[in-house]
Amino acid sequence: MRETCAFYPGSFDPLTNGHVNIIQRGLRVFDRVLVALANNVNKNAMFTLQERADLVREVFAGESRVEVIVFEGLMVEAARKVGATAVLRGLRGVADFEYEFQMATMNNLLQPQLETVFMMTEKSHFFVSSQLVREVAGLGGDVEPLVPALVLQALRKRLP
Repeated sequence: MRETCAFYPGSFDPLTNGHVNIIQRGLRVFDRVLVALANNVNKNAMFTLQERADLVREVFAGESRVEVIVFEGLMVEAARKVGATAVLRGLRGVADFEYEFQMATMNNLLQPQLETVFMMTEKSHFFVSSQLVREVAGLGGDVEPLVPALVLQALRKRLP
C-alpha cells in the first residue's frame, strides 16, 4: 500500500496551538505530515523562515512522522515534488471556507491527482490566528494559552 503524505502549507508565523492540533489530527489520517512553510512576501513576518522551521521542528521533535520544508512558488508543484498525496488545510469559519474552497478548486485544476482535505479547527482554537497572536503579543497581552511553550519563549525573546 502506498504511503500517504499530507502537505500542510502555511506561513506559521508563529506556530499556534491550532496548527499543532491540525498536525496531530492529520497524523491520525496520514502516514506523514509535511509542514510546508511558504515565504509570503505580502505578510510582514515576525520570524524568519529558518526560525519558523526550527520552531516547528522543535515542537515536533519527538514525532518522526512530521517533517518540515520551506518552499517557494506554486504550492501544488512543491507538493508534487515531495510526493504528497493530499493537501491538509484547517478551517476556522465560513470566511476560511470561502477562501479555501477557491484555492482548492484552483489547485485541483493545476494538479487533479492532489486531493485537498479540510479539517475543522477544534472549538478551543477556533478564534486563533497567527496574526492575532502577533498583535496581542506585540501589545503585551498574554498569549500563553494560544501557542506551544517553545513559541511563547521565542515571542518573549523577540518582543520587548
